[in-house]
Formats: sequence, C-alpha cells, structure tokens
Amino acid sequence: GEVVKLSDSRGKVVLLDFWASWCGPWRRENPNVVKAYKKYKDKGFTVFSVSLDKDKNRWIDAIKKDGLTWETHVSDLRGWSAAPAKLYNVRGIPATFLLDENGVIVGQNLRGAALENKLKELLDK
Repeated sequence: GEVVKLSDSRGKVVLLDFWASWCGPWRRENPNVVKAYKKYKDKGFTVFSVSLDKDKNRWIDAIKKDGLTWETHVSDLRGWSAAPAKLYNVRGIPATFLLDENGVIVGQNLRGAALENKLKELLDK
C-alpha cells in the first residue's frame, strides 16, 4: 500500500530483482540471492524485489516460502504491464540489475557465484 522508490536505497549496492511467484527458474535461484543477502547485508548490500505477479496472495506466499527477508518488495499487481518492468525494458524473467552505491548499473543478470563474486569485488574492500 506504500509507494517505495529505488532511489531510497542510494548509498547501498542494490540488486534490482524482477521476478514472479510463477517463475520456476527464479524460484530456484532465490536460495542464492538469500545467501548473498545474508552474507553482504551488513556491508551495504540490499535487494529491491519487483514482482510481476497479478495475484497478491501468491506473491506474498512466495516471499514467505522462499525466505526473502529483505525489506523492499514491490508490485503494482499488473504483471508484464508493471511500470518498473517497462522502465527497465524487462521482457523476460528472471531479470536483475546490480546497482552500485550511486545507482549505476554494474552488472546484469548475475546469478549464483557470479553475483557473489561481483558483491565481493564491490563490498569486500
């Protein structure tokens, strides 16, 4: 029910994560994202999840079931017509954008070890 802006996360390394409860490949990737979040959250990393779901209950249930404990989960429940998906030209999911502390895209569609390696590069200084 609240409006949340990506710019509110400025100053942190942010994984802008487009996903949906019905996307099997991303649901299988979620444990890797959770692991990275737990490892780097205290070093300035967060996840900004944008759901392309249309069913609020399925979306909320998937967040709980997959243990997505970060603070920011957004959806306008418009599926592929979601405003953020249009803004980032997302035409398929999973789709991610890794943003540095200044909001500059420094990685795209990083998964598993590739995400962790990039986070190590950015945050283990």
